Amino acid sequence: MTQTTLRKKHNPAAVIMKRELAAYFSSPVAYIVTGLFLIFSGFMFFSTFFLSKRAELRGFFNTLPILLAFFIPALTMRLFAEEKRSGSLETLLTLPVTITQVVAGKFLAAWITSFAMLVPTFVYVITVAGFGTLDYGPVIGGYLGALFLCAAYSAIGLFASSVTKNQIIAFFIAFAVCILLSLISIFLVVLPAAAVNLLSWFLADTHFNSIARGIIDTRDLLYFVSLTALFIGLTVQTAQNDRR
Repeated sequence: MTQTTLRKKHNPAAVIMKRELAAYFSSPVAYIVTGLFLIFSGFMFFSTFFLSKRAELRGFFNTLPILLAFFIPALTMRLFAEEKRSGSLETLLTLPVTITQVVAGKFLAAWITSFAMLVPTFVYVITVAGFGTLDYGPVIGGYLGALFLCAAYSAIGLFASSVTKNQIIAFFIAFAVCILLSLISIFLVVLPAAAVNLLSWFLADTHFNSIARGIIDTRDLLYFVSLTALFIGLTVQTAQNDRR
């Protein structure tokens, strides 16, 4: 990418997004991660669907935060870490583009790629609809919640990639944060009710499950928007510190 290319483009963030998307889909990484995601999600879906014998996708959506907590960090771990390791990040930052635009472009590419993993799971919807009368409210809510969940986890993964040159370390940092937000509710049963009510607001799975039930509450949407904005802001700050 040259200075001339960026000047010709109206939005540098869009240029970076397209570059990252091209890098994803021209390498085997996106296909391997997506393939593994579909194998695990398909196993979880079909094993519970035929046991419950109910025309619903509740089992699939219940496991989705945990699955995405693992697979989205695998997609995002290279975004900054690889460029920092190779030294190409310094070259990118010398072009007529702001750090915010760089972060925005990389985030949008990660968000699009992570949600693209979910597109083949529409087959589950068709399967369930073929076996019974499907309530589409929770299905729409589930995918809407997944869209916000992908955004939040992509922002977390982007931040983790910005703090290290090592992709493996970036993966484990992002995975630790995402899985904490997805599973910590299990341990809330030992806490007082007041503490549970307070901590529940910080848990991604609590807000996701609320949306997945077909209940669109602005508080849940605000949570995901705030979480995403927080980690995008932290990524911008980290990149600015590295630039100095």
